[in-house]
Order: sequence, then C-alpha cells, then structure tokens
Amino acid sequence: MKTILVTGGSGFIGRNLCDRLASLVEEQDLEVIVLSRSPIEAAKVLPSSVRVISDLTELCQPVDVLINLAGEPIADRRWSDKRKAIIAQSRIQTTQALYEYFAGVNKPPSIVISGSAVGYYGGGLANNQKVTEEAMIEPNFSSQLCAAWEDAAQQFERLGSRVCFLRTGIVLGKQGALSKLLPAFKLGLGGPIASGQQWMPWVHIEDVVEIIMFAIESDISGPINCTAPQPVTNREFAKTLGKVLKRPAIAPMPAVVVKLLFGQMGDELMIQGQSVIPQKLQRQGYQFKYSDLNAALRQLLMKEH
Repeated sequence: MKTILVTGGSGFIGRNLCDRLASLVEEQDLEVIVLSRSPIEAAKVLPSSVRVISDLTELCQPVDVLINLAGEPIADRRWSDKRKAIIAQSRIQTTQALYEYFAGVNKPPSIVISGSAVGYYGGGLANNQKVTEEAMIEPNFSSQLCAAWEDAAQQFERLGSRVCFLRTGIVLGKQGALSKLLPAFKLGLGGPIASGQQWMPWVHIEDVVEIIMFAIESDISGPINCTAPQPVTNREFAKTLGKVLKRPAIAPMPAVVVKLLFGQMGDELMIQGQSVIPQKLQRQGYQFKYSDLNAALRQLLMKEH
C-alpha cells in the first residue's frame, strides 16, 4: 500500500486533489492522510476515505509521498508587517517542521511535492519576456517568500527524496480568485486593472491536480511552472471573462485605486505580473486539459449565465 500525506488538504487545491486521490484508493491501493490543525472541520469537506490527523505522531506507517500545500491565504487582505509574518511562518515553519520530523524517521518520503508560486519570479511589471523555470528574479516580498519556502522544502533532498516545487499561477476553479471576481463582472462592473498590460499566468484547477499526479508518477524534479502554456494579459483576461459571462468588461480600476485599497498586496499581486510558461512540463510531455483561457472559463462558468 502506498501512503500519501497531504498538508493543506482542506484548502482550495487540497480539496480538489484529495477528491482525485480518493477516487484511486481502491484501484491503486492508496491510503490518503491529511494533516490539519482543525481535523473535525477538515473531515467535513474531505472524502470519507481520507484519514485526517492533527499531529504527525498519529502516523502509523511510513509516508511514500508528501504533498505540502499548507499556508495562510496570501491575497485575502492587505499586507501589514504582522500579516506578512503570518503568511511566511505558515509556509516556512510548517515545511521546516515536516523536514525535522521526517529527518528523524527510518523511511522518509521518496517524493516531496511542495507548494510555491509564480511570485517566485518577483515583479515583472508587464515585460514581455517569456519566463521559464531558469528565469532571473526581480526581488519583492512574494519572491522572497517563495524562495524561502522552496529552500525549506529542498532540505528533503538530504534525506534522498525527489523534491518538486509547484510554482502555481492564478488557479481558476469554483473557489479562489475567480470567485472573488465574479460578482463585479456579473454586474457589468469588471474590467482591466491598472494598465491591463500586466501578465496573468493562469491554470485550471483540474490541471493543477493532474500536474501533481504527473509529478508523483514521473521523474520530474525541482521547480515546475504550474501554469497554462498560454498566459494572457490582465486586459485579455477581463475581456474573455466578460465575453463568457455575456457582460461588458470595460470598467477599469486605476493603479492608484488598487494601491490605495490593497497596498503592497495589490501592487505585487494585481499590478505586477510575468509571462510565465510551463517549459519543464512541456518538455516532460505533460498534456494540458485546458491550454486556452476561453475554454477553461466556459467549462467553469457554464451554469453561471
């Protein structure tokens, strides 16, 4: 039996991943375990075949695959110094604690897949250069956060684990960023942010899950740009979302308003952006289910209009 341990299993990506893993429990003889600070609440949103624990000492067997997705939401409010510390600690300290635990067991995970984000590359300010896994970094808080998170996970290589870092773009699904955009767009009040020329590397939630499955089954390692192969500008995204919803999408949000309302968080996550492409996945032969934004949004929103 293969044992897969997931942290952050009750979050947006984690829940979708656990649904996928639960469908394979009998076929592939899996045990799926979720580590959660709120096990009772987590159990309510996860498949019944998933075992939820609150402490690593509850593990009864070696873990074959560790999927580390834990972390406080990064875009739900302004970034005060206190908030940035909480965001960082929830990722870096959790990953460090996982490493320290598995460094002390006889059989550490053979595969570690750890979260990260395209924020690793920092502030792109709408430059048009394609950003692969080897791209240079333009430092800001997001890049520092992701780099430290990846450094904590990379320690697992000392234990002989194959380690992957999922540098995810904007994940489109029933929850997440899309759900926050829909109310304004449905009212015809959506539109481009700032210049609209900043890049929005995006990915469908189904592809995120399948990329994780691909990472488990293949020999891929290191950083993985978890983004669709066709990034779009913010203006293109707004236009496409409006078209799918059959609503106008021309109401702009000037940069000064974004910075006033959201501060540094708005500047880094809404105004800046880079044209990130999944070069490593493409070279390894991963086939995207959704490479076109229009098709992805239509699939997600077919009952919304």
